[in-house]
Amino acid sequence: MKIIVAYIQPEKLNDVKQALYEAKVFRMSVTNALGCGQQKGYHESYRGVDIEVNLLKKLRMEIAVNEEFVQPTIEAIVQGARTGQIGDGKIFVLPLERCVRIRTGQEGNEAVG
Repeated sequence: MKIIVAYIQPEKLNDVKQALYEAKVFRMSVTNALGCGQQKGYHESYRGVDIEVNLLKKLRMEIAVNEEFVQPTIEAIVQGARTGQIGDGKIFVLPLERCVRIRTGQEGNEAVG
């Protein structure tokens, strides 16, 4: 079992979800996030004052998968999120030690789905 954490551009969410659905990955958690990387932010003017915005809006996706779905999930996220520009995002794959389904008490691969 693995947990895949991906940071993507907010406007690419629908494309990523569609690619995940085509890869038979239907369970995910999505939250708003702020962050910066190589983009480093931008400048804007607010009421005549120059403001540096260095934390940009991103979406954080968390997807728990069994081993056979790790690579298809990564490929789907890349397919849906890639624009070829700086700021497309990052994907992290972490081991998932334990998973318990609250409703049934199932554990492990069966709980992940």
